[in-house]
Amino acid sequence: MIVLGIDPGLKNTGWGVIEQTGSRLRCVAYGCIVTQSDRTDAERLATIHDGMAAVVQRFAPQEAAVESVFFSSNAKTAFATGQARGVALLAAAGLTIGEYGPGEVKLALVGTGDADKRQVQYMVRTILRLPRDPEPDHAADALAAAICHAHRRSWCVPKVGERR
Repeated sequence: MIVLGIDPGLKNTGWGVIEQTGSRLRCVAYGCIVTQSDRTDAERLATIHDGMAAVVQRFAPQEAAVESVFFSSNAKTAFATGQARGVALLAAAGLTIGEYGPGEVKLALVGTGDADKRQVQYMVRTILRLPRDPEPDHAADALAAAICHAHRRSWCVPKVGERR
């Protein structure tokens, strides 16, 4: 199973692709789609869509995981992030998509919902057996979402012949 993780943002949209074989996870690729602040929002959103569509086409994931938007104080940032999330999801249309809150992703990887970025990066590196922390942190967050999805999927998908 190939899983695409997405960490949406108007300036930086992180992505990470992992392969799940049984309980083993392997990093396939990761990166970040960066948009220029001197472009219009429409141009920036098109860049995110085109970049995510290229990732989907290149790696052919069957499922995707996206971090849900949560902002308590800045509505403008939440709105821009929501737009970026929308075009990223549009590029992944047709895939089974899991949505996870930041605390849920942190809990799945670190064991606590209030883990900091360093702890998340460390666990991503450890779980995927990477030689160093994935950078930028947006890519690490996308890989973390993919790992969360793979773990959740493993817990929720019945084995052949098993009833739940």
